[in-house]
Amino acid sequence: MAGFPPLNVQMDAIRRGAVEIIPEADLVKKLERSIATKEPLIVKQGFDPTRPDLHVGHMVSIRKLRTFQDLGHRVVFLIGDFTGMVGDPSGVSETRPRLTEDEVARNASSYREQIFKVLDPKHTIIERNSRWLGALTMADIVNLTSHYTVARMLERDDFAKRWKAQAPISVLEFLYPLLVAYDSVELKADVELGGTDQKFNLLTGRTLMERYGLEPQVALTMPMLRGLDGVKKMSKSYDNYIGITEAPEDQYGKTMSIADDLLEEWTTLLSTVPTAELGAALQRCREQPYVAKRALAADLVKQFHGADAATRAAGHFDQLFKKKEAPTERPSFSHVPAKLTAVLKDIGFAKSAAEARRMIEQGGVQLDGMKAAEADAVLSPGKYLVKYGKLKFGDVEIR
Repeated sequence: MAGFPPLNVQMDAIRRGAVEIIPEADLVKKLERSIATKEPLIVKQGFDPTRPDLHVGHMVSIRKLRTFQDLGHRVVFLIGDFTGMVGDPSGVSETRPRLTEDEVARNASSYREQIFKVLDPKHTIIERNSRWLGALTMADIVNLTSHYTVARMLERDDFAKRWKAQAPISVLEFLYPLLVAYDSVELKADVELGGTDQKFNLLTGRTLMERYGLEPQVALTMPMLRGLDGVKKMSKSYDNYIGITEAPEDQYGKTMSIADDLLEEWTTLLSTVPTAELGAALQRCREQPYVAKRALAADLVKQFHGADAATRAAGHFDQLFKKKEAPTERPSFSHVPAKLTAVLKDIGFAKSAAEARRMIEQGGVQLDGMKAAEADAVLSPGKYLVKYGKLKFGDVEIR
């Protein structure tokens, strides 16, 4: 390998969107050594195949894995086909039903095609933890459990709540964090990624690696992406998700439906905007949310279906929403870039900027079929179909 980007470039890219890097000083040391020796870090993340399909919420950490690949490091995508039959109790309030071998196998088989929509297959190692966990003897299990205490297990938030409520906790569930931690021992991981709900498991991996005489991994946690409703984490259970195998038109349309206050979060965590350009992209989210939302929608579709599909999806959206309910004969206006309130006043739709603001806040103004949420948003150059109230329509070209 010819070399790696400078330390500051790597750290800036790795920090993007991350919640915690535990401890960051250890990551700096590992990267410095990697640069000096020209040896890539081993970066892993485990996915228990509890469901056959992934959604863009899963892509938050998978995109971070791709970041490590782009920086020259080696990614291990670990399918937890063994631990999937145990069931991760993270965030649940009761014992989780175990999956059968057939269920796990079916779900795992669908992951390869999906993850390679983001990850580089040439620099991805796919492993299954049944390869080593299935080979553990009873003596190995006894030795494994000797490295951790019940008291430490009960520090885990979900276990602590269930213990306090006198809800059952099976010994099998206590084994889960140890089994996934042993994955890191087997792979000699330098870095492990996971959502914030996996922090305990990642830190258990650090402890266990030390007990086995290895340099402990760095734990990197990523946020749980809020779903289409803007409140709960993205989940199929909440029906607030965008599946990565969904049709381009559906992915585009669903992205256009998100509230403006989700834009910065989604752009940071899901877009392919280079880290050096992220600040400008986030500024655009605040000042031109509609433009930013279209860019994000196209970006997501391009990631999963390609550039041609993104172009077609945008055209489909325009045909479906720009023309919906709009009369064929409507006035046309031209304006310089300005706040939406000023444009509405200047073209005569609103009697004053204050009236325009009230109409926007009440949800009575649409741009290209989408409610305008930001009264102070500056309209950038382009053509817009404006709907004001129930009866006023007009084509506005911002030059």
